[in-house]
Amino acid sequence: MKRYFIYLSYDGTNYHGWQIQPNGMSVQEELEHALTVLLRETIGVTGAGRTDAGVHARMMVAHFDTAQEVDTQQLTYKLNKFLRQSIAIQKIIPVATDMHARFSATARTYRYFIHTRKDPFENAYSCLLLYPLDFSLMNEAAKILMEYDDFGAFCKSHTDVKTTLCQISHAEWVQIDDHRWYFEITANRFLRNMVRAVVGTLIEVGRHRITLDGFRKVIESGQRTSAGESMPGHALFLEDIRY
Repeated sequence: MKRYFIYLSYDGTNYHGWQIQPNGMSVQEELEHALTVLLRETIGVTGAGRTDAGVHARMMVAHFDTAQEVDTQQLTYKLNKFLRQSIAIQKIIPVATDMHARFSATARTYRYFIHTRKDPFENAYSCLLLYPLDFSLMNEAAKILMEYDDFGAFCKSHTDVKTTLCQISHAEWVQIDDHRWYFEITANRFLRNMVRAVVGTLIEVGRHRITLDGFRKVIESGQRTSAGESMPGHALFLEDIRY
């Protein structure tokens, strides 16, 4: 068997996330169907992570195995013709059979976009927040994240995970212009719903509802009920995956 990595991007607006769901359309299901049709054999696809419903990816990586020798450029072309406009294949490359899209990844980067002025052209991919925010204080809180490794406080409740440990290597708010910002965070792994919960809690800091000391206490509590609300998924992008 030969293993291939697929690099793709997708608009998650109309999908119930990356992973195959019994009750809705998923990106994984669309990709598996396309590969199965084009390669004329049953193909399973393993992704680098699981984006939630409505979340987008500028870069997702997935792998599949096949006994065939694949013309990667030709398959890339055919997949892009076959798939919906909301999914784009960037490239396909052969990799060693022990390379794994999920477990071989060393870092993942997400960005969460917000805008602070009503703008009809931002609404689809950014979250509108009309209250004043103290971004310098939010960046102070973001630095605190890198002092910890247990983020159970930002993990979706009743999620079956073996560990809530993550190593965050970068976290900051970046200004695009006078009314647009994004929060960028890089870690070796993420818990379910973690980024949106982190952003929601940082916004509470920015509204002066949680102090920096209070933010530490949220993290140390390990309780999801201590953290801020989970922000809407439409403004979240999986930006990069490193191997």
